[in-house]
Amino acid sequence: MISSLLRRGIRKPQIRICLQQNLISRASLLFLQIRGMEDIAVDASKKRAARTAVDEWVTEDTKILGIGSGSTIVYAVQRIAERVWKEGELTDLICVPSSYQAHHLILDYNLNLGDLDRNPNIDVAIDGADEVDRHMVLIKGGGGCLLQEKVVASCAKHFIVVADYTKNSIRLGEQWCRGVPIEVAPMAYVPVKLQIEALFGGEASLRMAKVKAGPIVTDNGNFLLDWKFIANREYDWDEVNRAITLIPGVLETGLFVNMAHKCYFGMADGNVKVQNK
Repeated sequence: MISSLLRRGIRKPQIRICLQQNLISRASLLFLQIRGMEDIAVDASKKRAARTAVDEWVTEDTKILGIGSGSTIVYAVQRIAERVWKEGELTDLICVPSSYQAHHLILDYNLNLGDLDRNPNIDVAIDGADEVDRHMVLIKGGGGCLLQEKVVASCAKHFIVVADYTKNSIRLGEQWCRGVPIEVAPMAYVPVKLQIEALFGGEASLRMAKVKAGPIVTDNGNFLLDWKFIANREYDWDEVNRAITLIPGVLETGLFVNMAHKCYFGMADGNVKVQNK
């Protein structure tokens, strides 16, 4: 019966579909394997950048250290904890967090927790970035902590950035496509959005939560606008940052201009690229 059906061509399409599905499954598996390898490589590059920066900038003379936010900072805190608890160094180091995440990282690794009320003069601050251009202008705030991150960075004698190679660009917007985060008072987000678009073009949109209904709320109880500026347009980022900051209702922008002293990028080949101010 089956052979007669095959001779008539009735089952051939089913066999063809089965083979196609098998090929698609193998291609999907290969894609996931490649993607997984890329993720491992990126994580390894983050770790190299973070550890290198910590070992070069956090010394026995460092008394107050600002701790930033993001996935790369986890490796920085791990290295600091190694030096405190395994190597017996940095026993008097006080860590000042720039976010809720950083606060708990410091506690999780049993490091000395400080704050800006008692420790306003920071020796070194280490933080990540969403993107860094050739002039060391940063976009930060993908995780929503830009206001506190900028305050902590501004209090530091040296602001050091750690990131992987995917954050290193010639021009902002080459790799980070989510725009410049801007923290705004909830009542003002519509007029702020309209003024930014009128001044500089592009589109500013309210960042919405993925799990809960409604907008993202920052650690400070504010909303976030993500301004997707016009691609390939030359901006004076210092001027843009100042102009947006002056709009009533804006608390802070995710543009960090003339703030970073050094950037450490973990590269895909295993090296660490250092970019100076």
